[in-house]
Amino acid sequence: MGIFDAFKKGLQKTRDFWSAEWTKTVASHGKFDEEMLDDFEEIMVRADCGVAASEEIISGIKEYIKKTGDDSHEGVMAEVKRLMLEILREKTVIDIVPGKLNIILMVGVNGTGKTTTAGKLASRYKAEGKKVIMAAADTFRAAAVEQLKAWGERTSTAVISHAEGSDPASVVYDAIKAAQARGSDILIVDTAGRLHNKKNLMEELSKINRIIAREAADANVKSLLIIDATTGQNAVLQTEAFSEAVDLDYVGITKLDGSAKGGVAISVAYTAKVPIVLAGLGEGVDDLMDFDPEAFVDSLLAKE
Repeated sequence: MGIFDAFKKGLQKTRDFWSAEWTKTVASHGKFDEEMLDDFEEIMVRADCGVAASEEIISGIKEYIKKTGDDSHEGVMAEVKRLMLEILREKTVIDIVPGKLNIILMVGVNGTGKTTTAGKLASRYKAEGKKVIMAAADTFRAAAVEQLKAWGERTSTAVISHAEGSDPASVVYDAIKAAQARGSDILIVDTAGRLHNKKNLMEELSKINRIIAREAADANVKSLLIIDATTGQNAVLQTEAFSEAVDLDYVGITKLDGSAKGGVAISVAYTAKVPIVLAGLGEGVDDLMDFDPEAFVDSLLAKE
């Protein structure tokens, strides 16, 4: 299955909602006047594109029509695509530097698919011939440690873990030492996501970052926020909170196939100001794909 077909299949629920609402709007108005654009903005908001991003897109459409005089369906939808792609940025993949230890710091609230994504990434990198270690630094949730260990067994990847309730930074310390001793290419760190106590979370992540800076000063360190598309605007609130807690490099969105809220990718990209690099389009290992902004927008706006 090609990348466009994968996104088209994964975004079926969102596209069905979008198409149905859009058809009703076109039938009611027929041309892009002020009222139709208001309805269009409402459709985007209801598809969880977010109020701020939707307003910016509508403002851009109005400017386009004013400047060009083109209020045709083809012209306006081409501008919608351009504006969405501007928000989503160019296609980006997780930067893995050869010859260095690459540390991927996984952050996000519990239940978003963070631990599963860590396991799927380990599977992907192992298939590429890279040496991978995982660190179970979500020590406050026994299920997270066991889940990561299960992915370790499934992918033949070493998992460094301590007893439940132990210091996450000490797990990261031991994982760094193990990665260095074994000449690993990639260390994937699964962290806790207790947003109900943001102060503790920020202190915990800061401590982990200090350990990394001290013990692996030359490592290529990237932070990856995982959010769940089915939570809609809650995902945006999580993005805002984690942006304050950690210096984000990337975002990954899981369960894009799970609801009609796929437009949340636009809202999250608008909020985070960092690229979305991963898209979860199903349950299987191979359903974790590199996020392709063009395929995403084309799938979202496709008529069928």
